[in-house]
Amino acid sequence: MRRAGRTFRTVAAGVACGAALAALTAVPAQAQQSERRVPHWAVKDSGAPEARFRGLAAVSRHTAWLAGTKGTVLRTTDGGASWRNVSPPGAAGLEFRDVEAFDARRAVVLAIGEGEASRVYRTDDGGTTWTESFRNTDARAFYDCMTFFDHRHGLAMSDPVDGRFRILSTGDGGRSWKVLPGDGMPAAQTGEAGFAASGQCLVSSGPKDVWLATGGAARARVLHSADRGLTWTAAESPIPAGDPARGVFALAFRDRTHGLAVGGDYRPDQASPRAAARTADAGRGWTPAATPPPAYRSGVAWLPYSRTAALAVGPTGTDLTTDGGRTWRTVDTGSYDTVDCTPDLGCWAAGEKGRVARLES
Repeated sequence: MRRAGRTFRTVAAGVACGAALAALTAVPAQAQQSERRVPHWAVKDSGAPEARFRGLAAVSRHTAWLAGTKGTVLRTTDGGASWRNVSPPGAAGLEFRDVEAFDARRAVVLAIGEGEASRVYRTDDGGTTWTESFRNTDARAFYDCMTFFDHRHGLAMSDPVDGRFRILSTGDGGRSWKVLPGDGMPAAQTGEAGFAASGQCLVSSGPKDVWLATGGAARARVLHSADRGLTWTAAESPIPAGDPARGVFALAFRDRTHGLAVGGDYRPDQASPRAAARTADAGRGWTPAATPPPAYRSGVAWLPYSRTAALAVGPTGTDLTTDGGRTWRTVDTGSYDTVDCTPDLGCWAAGEKGRVARLES
C-alpha cells in the first residue's frame, strides 16, 4: 500500500539515511567502529521463537505488524521494545504469509493454502477482535499475496485456476471480497505460480497500478495491470525459472515506472545466478543486475525518499543497492524473509525463528 505525507524533515532525513547506507559499503570492516555510526539491523525480541514471519507491515518507526506460522500475528507500537500477540482466535492451524496494515488499529492478514486454508481476516481494534472476511471454497485455488492501493481498495492473488491467475478484489478495506473476471488475465504457463515467501509477489503503486510476480515455469514473468486487476500484460524476467523452486519472489516499485525484482532458487543447496532485475518502464522490460545479490532473495524494499537505494533480504543476508538495482552489495548476513519501509524511515525486516529487526543508527 502506498503511503503519503512527507515533510521537509523526513525528506532530509531520507537523504541522510541513504548517504549513510552508501557509506556502509565503502567503510572497511576494521574501521567501522571508529567511524560515525551507520544504519544497521537492530534485532528485536519478538517473544515468538517458534514462528517464522513472512508477513510484515511497517506502519512507522514505532508501529509494525508481523504475520507468520501457526496463525501468529504480532504487533508493536513502541519500536519493537515489546510485542503483543494479537493472533485471531482459532487460527493456530493456519499459515499467515501476508499482512497489510493501515495504522496501529486496522490490519488485514492473509492465510495461504489449498481450499479453505486460504482465508482473510480483518481487525479494527488492534487485534483485540478479528472478523473472517473471506474463506476460499474452491479446492483449486491457493492464495499467495495481497496488496492495497489505499485504505479501501485492495487485491489478493491465487495461483492459476482454469489456466489463469485468479484475482480477488475488495473496495471496503478488506471487509468483503469478490473474484474478478478472468478475461483480462493472460494464460498461465504450465507449472506457473506465485511464491508466498514474503507477501511481495503482488505489489501496487499509486491508485491503480499493480504487479504480480511468478516462477515455477519455463520462464519467470511479471504481470502488470493499470486498472486494479481487470486487465493484465505479461513480461518475461531475466531471473531464472524452469523449476518449481525458481523464479521472481518479490517486487518493489518506488513509483509506477521504476521497479525491482528479486528471487532465485529458494533451496539452500542451489545457486541463484541473476537473482535481481530492474525496470524503468512499468515492467514492460526488465534488465538483470550487473552485480546481483550472491544468493536467493525473497524480499525487497526501496528506502524512503531515495530514487536509487533499496534493500533486498533472504535467508543468507541483506544486500544494498545505491544505483537503482544495477549493483548490489551484502551488508548483513542475518536471515530475513521480508522487508518493509515507511515514510518516517522505519525500515523493518522479519524471518525465521521469530526474528525481527529495525534499521537503526
